Amino acid sequence: MNNLRTEDINLDLSYQIKRWAKDFGFSSVGITDINLSDDQRYLDKWLENGYQGEMTYLERNNSKREFPNELVEGTRRIISVTMNYLPEGYNGRELLDRDNQAFVSGYARGRDYHKLMRSRLKKLAEKIKEHSSHSNRVFVDSAPVLEKAIAQKAGLGWIGKNTLLLNKNSGSYFFLGEIYTDIELAIDKPNTENHCGSCTSCIDICPTNAFVGPNQLDARKCISYLTIEYKGSIPEELRSKMGNRIFGCDDCQIFCPWNKFTHYTDEEDFLPRHQLDDIELCELFIWSEEDFLSKTEGSPIRRAGYESWLRNIAIALGNATYSKKILEVLSFRQDSSSAIVKEHVNWAMQEQLRKSNE
Repeated sequence: MNNLRTEDINLDLSYQIKRWAKDFGFSSVGITDINLSDDQRYLDKWLENGYQGEMTYLERNNSKREFPNELVEGTRRIISVTMNYLPEGYNGRELLDRDNQAFVSGYARGRDYHKLMRSRLKKLAEKIKEHSSHSNRVFVDSAPVLEKAIAQKAGLGWIGKNTLLLNKNSGSYFFLGEIYTDIELAIDKPNTENHCGSCTSCIDICPTNAFVGPNQLDARKCISYLTIEYKGSIPEELRSKMGNRIFGCDDCQIFCPWNKFTHYTDEEDFLPRHQLDDIELCELFIWSEEDFLSKTEGSPIRRAGYESWLRNIAIALGNATYSKKILEVLSFRQDSSSAIVKEHVNWAMQEQLRKSNE
């Protein structure tokens, strides 16, 4: 043991970390250094173009993103992990053709992933401590962290034209998480190859033409941004393009050829709850605020809030095939105390009446 170099010990620990990570349910794991300057410059340019919309939090703490040791003092390495989230039998593509049913993004149909992944990452960090004392901090989409860039540097995939991390063996239906550590672990070879080739399926299929070009997403036109982050009035020219998507949009993943290699999850927390994979828009639209809060407890959908939830469903109802039932349900919300909801209900009713006359 005394003849072993620190480099050899840390190489062995890096190997052990990857094995433990799999034991804790992570799909893949890689280790990288903390040099992220090139990726921060890319983000800076994106922000200069105003593509972030109202996500002003992305404009803060740039230095902590670029220099991880400023976010967590002493950080020398980052352990990056993925966790598959898509249940077998995912019906996203089919739902897009059923305009009277709600489309909820695949990641949001079950419980919120943040708590589950954070808990598993903490267990992994504690396991590492049993074998090598270290200072650490875990992150799951909870701080100024360039998680996709980190994962790419850790060899877990490449950032595709749809701006998501893609992996040749598992597609893109996975969450990302990180452990910042002061152990100088052996690092993995960065993924420097882009395997999108000449394919533009994600760009071509985007309902709102949110892609300015390959790897360039204007969030202000992205349905995920509009239905989750944005709290105002949806631009009228985008409403009819949103279809039945009421929380998020998976189109640029559904039609990505690499997702034929998707590895399905067996995590029960990610299974759909409250029939969110097969439920009519009308049923969701009559949920009271109490119903919404109760049925979205522990769900990512809470992030949108009740007002935006109703706003999104109103748009989807306006986009649905005409039916008297839809008009009746819309009338139920016509006197809403929320100006935002009322505006979108009135638009939806006009759309339904227009279709009834065609």
